[in-house]
Parts: sequence; C-alpha cells; structure tokens
Amino acid sequence: MPVNILMPALSPTMEKGNLAKWLKKEGDAIKSGDIIAEIETDKATMEVEAVDEGVLAKIVVPEGTADVAVNEVIGVIAGEGEDAKSVSGPAKADAPKAEAPKQEPAKAEATAPKAEAKHESTPQVTAESGLNTGGKSVSGDRPFASPLARRLAKEAGIDLGKVQGSGPHGRIVEKDIEAAKQGGAAKTAPAAAPAGAPAAPKPAAAPLATGPSDEQTKKLFAPGSYEEIPHDGMRKTIARRLTEAKQTIPHFYVTLDCELDALLKLRAELNAAAPEKDGKPAYKLSVNDMVIKALALALKAVPDANVSWTDAAMLKHRHADVGVAVSIPGGLITPIIRDACHKTLSQISNEMKDMAARAKARKLKPEEYQGGTTAVSNLGMFGVKDFAAVVNPPHATILAVGAGEQRVIVKGGQPAVATVMSVTLSTDHRAVDGALGAELLQAFKGYIEKPMAMLV
Repeated sequence: MPVNILMPALSPTMEKGNLAKWLKKEGDAIKSGDIIAEIETDKATMEVEAVDEGVLAKIVVPEGTADVAVNEVIGVIAGEGEDAKSVSGPAKADAPKAEAPKQEPAKAEATAPKAEAKHESTPQVTAESGLNTGGKSVSGDRPFASPLARRLAKEAGIDLGKVQGSGPHGRIVEKDIEAAKQGGAAKTAPAAAPAGAPAAPKPAAAPLATGPSDEQTKKLFAPGSYEEIPHDGMRKTIARRLTEAKQTIPHFYVTLDCELDALLKLRAELNAAAPEKDGKPAYKLSVNDMVIKALALALKAVPDANVSWTDAAMLKHRHADVGVAVSIPGGLITPIIRDACHKTLSQISNEMKDMAARAKARKLKPEEYQGGTTAVSNLGMFGVKDFAAVVNPPHATILAVGAGEQRVIVKGGQPAVATVMSVTLSTDHRAVDGALGAELLQAFKGYIEKPMAMLV
C-alpha cells in the first residue's frame, strides 16, 4: 500500500512551512534515514528524513511551495512490490461510516449539529506523523489549544471541545476559532431557564478593541506612495508571539547603571593572553559574552528568579540557559547558551559566534533556539542608551543592555568620569516580583563591576 509523506512539524509551534527543495525525484529509491527534502520554517531551514522505504512514486507538493500546512501530504512512496507508475495520488484512509440511529423527525433535526461536531473531532492516526489529537488533549479531559485560541473561544462563546484543531498534533489554533466563528458552529449552549421563569435580559457584548483593517489603513495613504511587502513566516510569528506576550504577561521593569571600567580592563587582558590556534587567537571576548556569563551567575545566586510561569505551577530551573537575541534578515532569533553559569568565558564566546553565524544562515536546529530560562537583548552597539525589551515566554525575564559610555559620576563626594552601561530587566510579574527582580539585577551588577568573580 502506498505511504503518504506528510509535512512534518519541526517544532512545537510550527503550523506551516515552505517546501524549499526536493532532494529526491520521482522514481528514486528511498531508504529509511535518507534526506529527501528541505523545509523552511519561520526560523530555520531543516532537512527531512524518510521514515519508510520504497520508491518516490509521486511529488504532490512541488518545491518552492509556501505555507504548506503541517500534516498535509507532500509526496507518496510506493511500497515493496508496488508499481510506482500506477500510484496516481495520495493514499486515502477509509473514513469510518456512522449509521444514523432511527429517531423521531423533530429530535433528528435538533441533534444533527451535535452529531456532526462529534464526527469532526474524531482523532485520526496517520502513518507518518503519529497521533493527531483532533483538538483533544491526550488524556481527553481538556481541549488541546493554544492560549490565544482559548481566549478567542471564550470571548466568542465557542466550545473548544467541538472545534477540530488544524495545528501540530491536532492543536486548536487561532484560525480554527476564526473558522468556527464564520461557520456559526460549536457555540456554547446557555443553561436552560426553569419552566415559567422570565427570560433574563441578554447583556450587550462588549466590542473587541481592534485596529483598522488592511483596506482602511491603505486608504490613509495616497495610491502609489507605498510598496506592499507581504509578511513572511518569521515576521508573522514575531508579530503573533509578541502581541500575545504583551497581552497576557504583566510586565514589570527595573533599571540600574553598571560601571564597566574594571570589566573592560579584564576583557583586554584576557584577549591579550589568548593562545594561538591555527594562526589565530583561540577566542576574542566581547562585552556581550561577559554580560551573558554575569546574568547566568546572577540567576544561580538568585535561584527564585530562574523560573517559568505555568497556570498550574512555577517551574524552577536547575540550569541558567541564556538566550541571546540575534538580528537576522527579516527579523530576529534567540540562540541559547545552555548552562552558561558553568561555562568559561571563552566557551561562551566561541559558542555565541558559531550560533550567530548559523542563525543568520538559518541553519540552527530547533533545540538550539527553543526554550531557555532568560534572554539578553543588546542594542549597545547601535549607541542606544537604554530600552525595555518584551518578555519572550517561557522566559520570566529578559535583560535589555544599552551602550557603555563615558559619564560623570560622584565618587567619594567628588566628580569623576567612568564608563557606565544602563541595563533594564523586564520581568513577568506573575513569576518574579519587583523586589526579586531588583535582587537579581543587583547580583548582575556585582559581577559586572567585580568581573574577577566570573573567573573563579
């Protein structure tokens, strides 16, 4: 029997991807483990391995196709002994046939929508992707939906249990709620009033705060005075995640100044002492490398701030995994230095250079940029004095780093000149309170102003 090749979910949040290139052509023999295609996600270009053996009988989705949904059939493999030329399209599983029970005409009409919704939420299993939960959690007690989808469903009065999820592993996402709104289905039924009781007045629904539509926005500008540049997957993901973060995370900000003179002196000494490797210095430390190390050590010193928020519990992390915002064409990505508090400055520096280069080429693996316990966003190289960054879940904190600059300060009652850097810690106030955030920032300041402590 032919086997479908499905668009894989290369990350937990992936819903669509671009089929960049086929590395096999129709008629080619395929073995399990062969690289058969390249998929572009919003963050990286990934290679796809075959999980079945046979002959690539048909390419359903041609290379260069954008926005291919997860679990969509992209090709077909003919199995052993099958004629590849006879395969004309994707293999189709027989749909279960439900026999309609006999019922009275009035009851049949009333229960028809319920039966239809039940059929739509039936889980399906595919040969390659595994279980599709069809919008239900694996345990069956709670619908499997994104936080944004839950909020939209609640506002629209939609029963998530009757919505078919189209996201990875059947997860209900925003577009599924919008489809349910347009279809007018899966509305949560109001509780029946007691017989003879007067009907309660229906409260007026509060209008949702929305901005102008695309067409309304375009009318604000003269025709021909602008160029339309369609959003790519990365920009859409950034917009969705940051909008969700600002709407659902109560941000709290703490700012202080750090003197850099001792750190700059130590950095120069360490770089001058770097051994040669292949005719080049084995490392070249940047201020950002030392910021990463200082933040990791500060989280180790203040472990209650090294956390992630969930509705059920606080996740207190055993390691300080520091993400670093890297600007790439069309957006940004955050590669993660794992267990940074236990790595040397030279290790952090070399890892950061390698991952930044691969990030700009979109060659990072999902495990290299997903997760982490905090993040650093540094705009000092652009001369930015200070700014506040947006917390990127599952992190509870992010440190915004400004430029080091000569400033007049007071020492011993006398004016003096020092190199000073302003930093702002953004926190998820649900997980990190103001006093705890200030304690973390004080610990960070201690390592920056007494950098020798980072070497012991």
